[in-house]
Amino acid sequence: MRTAAVPLIAAAIALGASPAIALDREQVKVAFEHALPNVEGKRLVAVTVTYLPGAKSLAHHHAASAFIYAYVLSGAIRSQVGDETAKIYHAGEIFYEMPGSHHRVSENASDNEPASLLAVFIVNSKDEPLTAPDKAPGSQ
Repeated sequence: MRTAAVPLIAAAIALGASPAIALDREQVKVAFEHALPNVEGKRLVAVTVTYLPGAKSLAHHHAASAFIYAYVLSGAIRSQVGDETAKIYHAGEIFYEMPGSHHRVSENASDNEPASLLAVFIVNSKDEPLTAPDKAPGSQ
């Protein structure tokens, strides 16, 4: 595990971030992106989200048009969307987010094992970014 973390720490330092912050946050990678040929103005984007033990995402919103289907690939993910109760999803389970949802909690439910999910977005072709962290209280 330590060997796997070395490239992440090096990347964090190169980008000017604290190594502790880099290991505490999710890693997101686009796996697939394509315009939907039968639905004008829409595209499908699939991303893998990987969490080291104890890592989490900041509370966030997705693009206003985004419908998201999430499939847990490994480990366990704690998720809370909107005012729903937080729930833990295990490998093989799914959840979804409706357009305009507020994703309050998205994190690895384990402090010992990594976790990952595949998030599939159906979104307006021009909507960017796909994910925007909440503004800190008092920020402009």
